[in-house]
Amino acid sequence: MGMTIAQTPGLSRPMRDALALAGFTTLADLDGQPRTAILGLHGVGKVGLTRLEGAMAAEGFSLEAGHAVWSATDRGEQPLAGSGPGTGARRAEVRTTPTGESPREWIESLPWPRRVEQGLVLLDLFEDVTGAPARMWGPSMVGFGEAHYQYATGREGDTARVGFSPREGAITLYGLQSYGSNEQLVDALGKTRLGKGCIYVNQLEDIDTAALRRLVASAWAS
Repeated sequence: MGMTIAQTPGLSRPMRDALALAGFTTLADLDGQPRTAILGLHGVGKVGLTRLEGAMAAEGFSLEAGHAVWSATDRGEQPLAGSGPGTGARRAEVRTTPTGESPREWIESLPWPRRVEQGLVLLDLFEDVTGAPARMWGPSMVGFGEAHYQYATGREGDTARVGFSPREGAITLYGLQSYGSNEQLVDALGKTRLGKGCIYVNQLEDIDTAALRRLVASAWAS
């Protein structure tokens, strides 16, 4: 089986968790995957990626240059050719899929009262702006809409178009940097930290919720 990602030295826990969530267990699983797609995972940084590639090279594996191709399936577009059931196309074993759990009930069950309050505010805001019902994607992301993606290697799956997660350490906003150029709208939010494809907010009062509404609307319409 070779070295597992959990055994690879120098990787942070968030990076190991991100790779596991995307379905990667061993270094061999990553062989031939697009470098940009791995770097785009929440929790993966450039330093960690360099260490990961060094460990892969020692075992004869490597990442490839590549990118993700996105198709918004909830806007009436057809899935990418060869991606349907029975076609033999490679599909990602991604754990971030709709669970059927009630987003409102999940938020209300959080052990942090402040995050419950903020999560419910965000739930109403995203529902109002997108006009779409909220769904739980995986154990902790409240998502809206759906987008199909396919990497250059053929690895593919589905994810929410936009969403959020009221985590203990910070509120994470998803998909608001992924469509078009929203840099000015992101800057208008206020006090945030930017990750790969994510925006982190310590407290909801740190940002301008009117600017957040504009940003969600822009990402949703793009």
